[in-house]
Amino acid sequence: MKTGLKASLLLLALNLAPAWGAPDTSVTNKQSFATDVIYQIVTDRLLDGNAANNPSGTSFSAGCTQKKLYCGGDWKGIQNKIDDNYFSNMGITALWISQPVENITAVLNYSGTNSTSYHGYWARDFKKPHPAFGSLTDFSNMVNAAHAKNIKVIIDFAPNHTSPADSANAGFGENGKLYDNGTLMASYASDPNGYFHHNGGTSFSNLEDGTYRNLFDLADLNHANSTIDLYMKAAIKIWLDLGIDGIRWDAVKHMPFGWQKNIIAYINGYKPVFSFGEWFLSPNEVDTANHYFANRSGMSLLDFQFGQKVRQVFKDGSADMVSLNQMISDTASQYTVVNDQVTFIDNHDMDRFQVSGANNRKLEQALAFTLTSRGVPGIYYGTEQYMTGVGDPNNRAMMSSFSTTTQAYKLIQAIAPLRKSNPALAYGNTTQRWLNSNVYIYERKFGSNVVAVAINRDLVNAQPISGYITQLPAGSYTDVLNGLGFNGNNITVGAGSGVSNFTLAAGAIAVWQSAPAITTPTVGHVGPMMAAPGNTITIDGRAFGSTKGTVNFGATVVSGADILSWEATQIKVKVPSVAAGMYGVTVKTSGLVSSNTYNNFELLSGPQVMVRFVVQNAATLSGQNIYLTGSNYEMTNWSDATPLGPMFNQVVYQYPNWYTDVSVPANSSISFKFIRKGAGIVTPVWETGSNHTFTSPATGTATVTVPSQLPSP
Repeated sequence: MKTGLKASLLLLALNLAPAWGAPDTSVTNKQSFATDVIYQIVTDRLLDGNAANNPSGTSFSAGCTQKKLYCGGDWKGIQNKIDDNYFSNMGITALWISQPVENITAVLNYSGTNSTSYHGYWARDFKKPHPAFGSLTDFSNMVNAAHAKNIKVIIDFAPNHTSPADSANAGFGENGKLYDNGTLMASYASDPNGYFHHNGGTSFSNLEDGTYRNLFDLADLNHANSTIDLYMKAAIKIWLDLGIDGIRWDAVKHMPFGWQKNIIAYINGYKPVFSFGEWFLSPNEVDTANHYFANRSGMSLLDFQFGQKVRQVFKDGSADMVSLNQMISDTASQYTVVNDQVTFIDNHDMDRFQVSGANNRKLEQALAFTLTSRGVPGIYYGTEQYMTGVGDPNNRAMMSSFSTTTQAYKLIQAIAPLRKSNPALAYGNTTQRWLNSNVYIYERKFGSNVVAVAINRDLVNAQPISGYITQLPAGSYTDVLNGLGFNGNNITVGAGSGVSNFTLAAGAIAVWQSAPAITTPTVGHVGPMMAAPGNTITIDGRAFGSTKGTVNFGATVVSGADILSWEATQIKVKVPSVAAGMYGVTVKTSGLVSSNTYNNFELLSGPQVMVRFVVQNAATLSGQNIYLTGSNYEMTNWSDATPLGPMFNQVVYQYPNWYTDVSVPANSSISFKFIRKGAGIVTPVWETGSNHTFTSPATGTATVTVPSQLPSP
């Protein structure tokens, strides 16, 4: 759209379109959030919609003066703000709420301060609702109200742990007790079946230490225990059946990779929804294990590389636009599906972005960058009201206002709908077009659709812009934010793709777009990106036509009844029964026109279970490690170039014994061997003798322990 009038007419048409417009932008699309903007809510802190469910006595703080106590927010309060269109008018299309499961009721005292489970992270029963938030009926009413407004609902889910426990004091809190729909399973001090880890607290020194020890004083669940594995699958099934659209997984860095891949495979075979996990990264931290998790676990991640860099550039001024562009470039190659990572500028575990007394434009620019960048944008509740707060619990105050006239609210209101109306924001790649330490002009492009964004971080000095070559077609473009007070420009593009020289005002934010009809079939998203044969995946994009064509998984063609639905912007297709591995997905229309190939779809061997592999007495020299490989895709098909590992040897088992938890095909015969690699080894050293063999269980988990057949190092 080249004029403000055309853009307004387009948005009006979208608002009037039946069934919420195209299927790829609909609330029914639970596999992709590419067109959505997420609003994160600490449920207890938005709005008290039903005072009757407020905790009594010392658990509750009237007026929220004590922020570690309950303050009254609940699902009815969220529903009230859904019903009055506070979210819809802002352009929000997904709500991420606190973990909804039953939490402990005990008031804990830490250093003289009373603390409660208002945040939802101290679970006692994952199959029952949190009574301070409401009943299951209240939850369902909220979900239904959201869906009626084309808003999705994401639940926080924290299967890493239950509640705080003190190994020296069984009377502390509720001693980490875990219940199964009201029936006590175990406490931390009375755990005969090994439902919890009892390895002490983590020092965060390495991945193994953080995975198999307690996170702070939280009773750490043992996911290698079949009962815990089956319990968590049954629990998440309850919430899936209640209609949720997405899951944010807490503390994914602190649970076994193999268990998490196995439960995501379970969900994808039952009712697939968008899943993303929390793997905290500090400023400037880059972790290859983080990238591997995002690329191979079946879930996306909260993009801390993005969030930390945005805070440095716009909040602190400790980094510049050049480093911001470098982060965008780096992560585009580090994450195989970078558009599925969830971006943000702050959350409940960080200081709020807004600093008391700071210029509001810093936050507004950070928001604009997040809303127009690759990834799924997430906004923390109250950011649109410029809420401040340093540290927990000050960053979790009661919602300060529901004003719809703040500049931040109006900015979100203007940009968020573009994620549904212009697929360049949802699916496009990113190209830097003009850059210095304070000015960043970048473009998102998908097919023939383009969104261009210019930000001048300098709040004092304007910047002359010359030599800007764009992907926008020739013509004149009105700033999407025109008239809203963000000091942007209208621009003119010449026949040679050059933008006429202009001056970008101090502190300016400008957005220009072009959204002509896309006529060539173009795949923008595939979800989920990990599935087993017979599972259903959703393909989103443009120009697929209204008549069934075919879908290719590599060289395998899927057609006919295995194409479950076919629309111009969305296809649902059954995954074919072919060899497990990584595939490219391509659409061919009924007119035999092929799309681009969407790469890195992971096809599993079948339904998954987690198996712990243990090898005893495998000696190594300094700088060497033990790895695992075996006879199926999940075990790397006998690869010594990319085997599983390095294995662990410090917490659950100690050197010279090694272990690793792996998601493998259920009820399958597996052959495997161990490999030694590392310092001083030119060619990987394999075990001698016959292959180890094992049959995986049909459900639950298993542990297989074998003696090492490796030669002495």
